[in-house]
Amino acid sequence: MTPHNKQYPLSWLANLMLASSLLAAPTWTCSALAADNGKRAVKTAKSKPAAVVRDSANKRKKKTASKVVTAKAFGNSTQVQQLAREIAQQHQLPQAWVQRQIAAARMLPQLPQMVMPPSTPQAKNWNAYRARFLTDCRIQTGVKFWREHTLQLDRAHAQTGVEPRYIVGILGVESFYGQHQGQYKLIDALSTLSLHFPKEHPQGAERQAFFQNELGFFLQEQRKQPASKPVLGSYAGASGWPQFMPSSIAKFAVDYDGDGRVDLTRSAADAIGSVANYFKAYGWHADMPTHFAVDVQAVSDADMAAMLAPDIVPSWSAKHLSDKQAVLQDEAKAFTSSLALVQLHNGNDAPAYVLGTDNFFVITRYNRSSYYALAVIELGEAVEKALAVIGDNKPNCN
Repeated sequence: MTPHNKQYPLSWLANLMLASSLLAAPTWTCSALAADNGKRAVKTAKSKPAAVVRDSANKRKKKTASKVVTAKAFGNSTQVQQLAREIAQQHQLPQAWVQRQIAAARMLPQLPQMVMPPSTPQAKNWNAYRARFLTDCRIQTGVKFWREHTLQLDRAHAQTGVEPRYIVGILGVESFYGQHQGQYKLIDALSTLSLHFPKEHPQGAERQAFFQNELGFFLQEQRKQPASKPVLGSYAGASGWPQFMPSSIAKFAVDYDGDGRVDLTRSAADAIGSVANYFKAYGWHADMPTHFAVDVQAVSDADMAAMLAPDIVPSWSAKHLSDKQAVLQDEAKAFTSSLALVQLHNGNDAPAYVLGTDNFFVITRYNRSSYYALAVIELGEAVEKALAVIGDNKPNCN
């Protein structure tokens, strides 16, 4: 998930198809958005539709649900028995129970192809990526969400230092404020990718091990807190309002509404507290800006290449950047922590650049993409700005 330790973000694979289709996020920074602009009803983490009223959204869910093709149950094959033994040992679960869960899961034949890298990568385009998320409908829905959950957002801010706009931005990008959480049974999706991850994938063994571990965390949670009906999520295993992977639910999810259970699918309060807790765990700095504008026209090609090499990891002082002829604003010049020079491609147009702070980097721990991070930031800021001018009317998403 991060360049430091190769951990994957909670919504890591979950956003794969969105990243591929928008051509803006670096490799495998996904959160399987259930349906960006209604084109994929599968983005359970990053592809939210751009405009739909609740009624039409429900109709869309019913239509897209029929598109999930399932094959026969895995049964008690030798492969299932071996996986059950490994998961039971690693997660301290009853082996017979684990084997029953996996054996009853159904193969999803479309998934192996869906997790393959695109065969013909296209140019990344920040403006196109941004336009998917900063729609009037999403902003208005964010305003409604903020108004309804002001107390929880303010409490999370006071306890963790994470400003409401960033939590609102995450939930808006990830699941359109809970409207698009995914249509796949997680037991089916995680079992399929654990048992049949495509070997031809360039990182097939690593990815398959990742999903096997996530399946273990999912079963561990189900053993501890059984669901009354099948848990749905993205084809890559992310679920709930914040599109957490199972391991992230185990590590970061919190019971923020105090009802005695963690429920990221139905409780907006739990989702708010869990996102704030996630950011805090990864080193969020209260009141630190996320990024600054920068002009790099006078920087030499050699210096540009050197300063871009660390990617999203803050590595340079403001003085170093200024010495290399980058033009910084006064606020950035006075910034005392390290900065990252972030490049955002715009197709055939000139790239855009910003200076990312440690907080910008924290957002990329959720999804390792500078495009994703900036979309979250700008959506949250747009919602915050709209709070002052939008009334209490329902969002107009027609």
